[in-house]
Amino acid sequence: MLKVFNTLTGRKDSFEPLVPGQVRMYVCGVTVYDYSHLGHARSALVFDVIRNYLRFSGYAVKYVKNFTDVDDKIINRASEEGKTSAEIAETYLRSYQEDMKRLGVVEADVEPKATEHIPDIITMIQTLIAKGHAYRLNGDVYYEVKTYPAYGRLSKRKTEDLLAGARVEVDERKRNPIDFALWKSSKSGEPAWDSPWGPGRPGWHIECSAMSMKHLGDTFDIHGGGQDLIFPHHENEIAQSCSATDKEFVRYWIHNGFVTVDQEKMSKSLGNFFTIREIFDKFPQSEQVTREVLRFFLLSTHYRSQLDFSDEALRQARASLNNFYDLFKRLGEVQAKVGAADRDIPTLASNVSAAFDRAMDDDFHTPAALAALQTFRSEVNSRLSPGLSVAAAQEVLTVFRKYLQVLGLFQVRVEAWEFNPLPPTGRMNEGTQFAGASNPHTEFPYTGESEGPVFYRLVGALIAERNEARERKDFAKADEIRAKLASFGITLEDRPDGTTRWKR
Repeated sequence: MLKVFNTLTGRKDSFEPLVPGQVRMYVCGVTVYDYSHLGHARSALVFDVIRNYLRFSGYAVKYVKNFTDVDDKIINRASEEGKTSAEIAETYLRSYQEDMKRLGVVEADVEPKATEHIPDIITMIQTLIAKGHAYRLNGDVYYEVKTYPAYGRLSKRKTEDLLAGARVEVDERKRNPIDFALWKSSKSGEPAWDSPWGPGRPGWHIECSAMSMKHLGDTFDIHGGGQDLIFPHHENEIAQSCSATDKEFVRYWIHNGFVTVDQEKMSKSLGNFFTIREIFDKFPQSEQVTREVLRFFLLSTHYRSQLDFSDEALRQARASLNNFYDLFKRLGEVQAKVGAADRDIPTLASNVSAAFDRAMDDDFHTPAALAALQTFRSEVNSRLSPGLSVAAAQEVLTVFRKYLQVLGLFQVRVEAWEFNPLPPTGRMNEGTQFAGASNPHTEFPYTGESEGPVFYRLVGALIAERNEARERKDFAKADEIRAKLASFGITLEDRPDGTTRWKR
């Protein structure tokens, strides 16, 4: 039974869609005024995988992800660059779509733009005014928060404790500081649309309510976005939507965690603000490989937890993928018609299937799902020495392909996979040094000597330690040593005769 952590209730709830077998999901997309960064990548990937797993589980999913293409930030950027707001929005919308394609994120079923839904927005505002939840003010229209007593139930904030802030504009004319704009009268040079209150443009919050209900109905199953959107954006969406329809707006609210860089909050002022295209362009490896490394890294932390971006994290992701592709390569080389370990494969396949489903049913726990695949990889690895047949090897590869459709991994052809580790990049800023082989946290006593007896002795000692671990069936320790060696560019090949070969 799938359980989902619902921000609204503050607990994991059993997932039961409104219509059995069908899921309607809306996710707040980007405001298109700049290039997409790691935070955008994480949110996009989280909900891409959630959509994939729901479909994998048999649900018919309608997935809607919007673009905010009219906003103060877009207007300001247009003024800075001497362009129109439409030109800025189109430029960065296109770049976002390109970045998502590079990440392997599949488009939503519907990707509406705010500017395409002005009539729907106006109609909703008129409804709120007619019901006494909104008021006009010299060409502007504001939602009156006190008319919705349940305000604050998503963010767990009390209205008396709230101050105007974030994207709730301070305006002394408002009846209450936390009342928020539904419609903004136009200023000279700004984009504007005709309305019953004069020329202007919609407020941020009303856009998502109008777009989501237009495509998914008054009440739908899942609304997602980053944790930074809980207040005020999603809180305001709930208030205005419930006030307009007198129905519950959304059943399950899902929010992904923040991204930090080397334990510091990602920000332009700290110089650790990385766009998706910067990360792709920084690495000389193929885009296919970079995509898999980024996806593996982003999925290695639970979506609700803070995610720390670092070189070491990328190297660990790359090392893990090297291990998978090393297995795929060796399985492809199997030629025997009968293998001594063939009988074990159905049980292992059944075990990984149960473990994977159990992990994903626990609030889409991708780290546990990846761990299940790691365990399966390790167990199959140990069966290669006794021997597998071609049929058994293909059965193993079929299991991995089964989960490809959920996680979006293992899509690179084995012969195209680049086994070299990620290049040293520091924090991807000039003038910094990557810790590399001297990193004390690696516990690999390598002094930087690339040839000679010291180097060979250390590699040999670690391989011997790994073989001893394999003999006593401590596969976790064996995998740890393999990953440690792989992080320094050393790959291992366990031969059928029981020997282990290594190469740089």
